[in-house]
Amino acid sequence: MRKTHRPVTTVLASAVLSTTLLLAASAARAELTTYTSQSAYLAAVGTTGVDTFDDLDIEPYDTPFPRTAGDISYVATTGPGNTRAYGASDDDIDWYLSSSRRTDSITFDTFGTPIAGAGGYFWGSDIAGYTVFAPYITVTATDSTGATLTYTITDPVPTSFLGFVSDARIVSLSVATGDQLGADGYGIWPTVNNLHLSVAAVPEPGTWAMLLGGLGMLCWTARRRQNQGSSSPR
Repeated sequence: MRKTHRPVTTVLASAVLSTTLLLAASAARAELTTYTSQSAYLAAVGTTGVDTFDDLDIEPYDTPFPRTAGDISYVATTGPGNTRAYGASDDDIDWYLSSSRRTDSITFDTFGTPIAGAGGYFWGSDIAGYTVFAPYITVTATDSTGATLTYTITDPVPTSFLGFVSDARIVSLSVATGDQLGADGYGIWPTVNNLHLSVAAVPEPGTWAMLLGGLGMLCWTARRRQNQGSSSPR
């Protein structure tokens, strides 16, 4: 019986397909990870753009509100009760983004570049836009696999950093204070500063070496099988 041997190119195509399917399976198992340290977050992602909101003022901004963080475009939206955002500040120098209605959330999405990380500083402000004590604030991230993770920051302050990193692609980030009241009995508005949007980190050299090593082994195996096949009696 004559044996039919696949050429090396066919075997390599199969290997590439297998690798693609493996990467797709890994993406399907993607997870969201939270970072409360800005330095740890930045170490886990690639190029990061930051929107400081310092171009804002104490005035209403209709949303959806197109913005950019570095080279990454995005859209900020407040709602569902009121679709206006407001600038907020403690000193009229460093500006933040807040909502018009305290029970509304602020959502960031429609990213112009696929991002793997999103974060920033999240806390509460009062009706005048000044920082106020808040018992908590919740931040929620959703990625392209449909995975959603909500993190609650307890006693947030303007330096409370929180970042999310996904093995897939982050599609939205939202922040809310709910219907809680501050220590003074007045409402608390969700407030954001220095929004971070990040692309995926470049794989570590060790990861590349492992992938290339595996591909090399597949090539060697394919060639060896072809050589054995060509020398086999027919």
